[in-house]
Amino acid sequence: MARSAVSQRVEELWVSLAGVTTSFPADGVQVVVAAGSRLCPPAWVGIVVLESSGLATAPDAVTARFLRESLAGRPLRSAVGAGRWSGEPGVVDVLGPASLAYLDEQEFRPAAEAPGVVHLPPGHLDLARLVAEVSGEDMAESGIGEISSPAFVVRDRARVVAAAGYREWPGAVAHISVLTSARFRGRGLARAVASAAVAEALGNNLLPQWRARNEPSRRVARRLGFRELGGQVSIRFASYQVQRNGDRRPPPRQ
Repeated sequence: MARSAVSQRVEELWVSLAGVTTSFPADGVQVVVAAGSRLCPPAWVGIVVLESSGLATAPDAVTARFLRESLAGRPLRSAVGAGRWSGEPGVVDVLGPASLAYLDEQEFRPAAEAPGVVHLPPGHLDLARLVAEVSGEDMAESGIGEISSPAFVVRDRARVVAAAGYREWPGAVAHISVLTSARFRGRGLARAVASAAVAEALGNNLLPQWRARNEPSRRVARRLGFRELGGQVSIRFASYQVQRNGDRRPPPRQ
């Protein structure tokens, strides 16, 4: 995919979140030590792959060396591939992988106008009721509890059954969040509320970002015009395993 203004902004975003002076390399994965990285939870490893290169942060030099050994000789995209880190020696937890998708005004394909979409302030009690009825996993995946924008919602009678909004990230990026009640999925509601949130973000000169792990969410994003530029994963290594293997290639996978 040709490098575009959107690609440049996305690279700048993730470099800024690394928290150290670095850049995406021409190819392969650049591994840097960044104890304060926001690519991942504290003390974890974070990896972001965008198009033809990747950036990874490690909390210390030993973990960085261990990570370089783990990535050596493997295809770039495998670093954020599904199941890549499950069962890897020394890995005790994994968040993701998730796809990263973006769009600009020219790429946006808004949903047909839905007269039922209205907006509420973030933290509104009716939004909290929707959050209370979904699983913890769905809630965490959606990120709807972290939005700073208005919440764009659809109701069934008085009850909110779908909601979307965004949280502003560094670099004028709008991280889109969407949540639909399990009983109301498959009716186009996620696309309707997400379309309203994306339009709001673009109207505020923000770059919409869609992060998704499951295919239904990725499908909604594609229908709105989002392009998947890469993926992200966060990994927690057991410190004892890193120390034990820090000066040599990790043991082979079982």
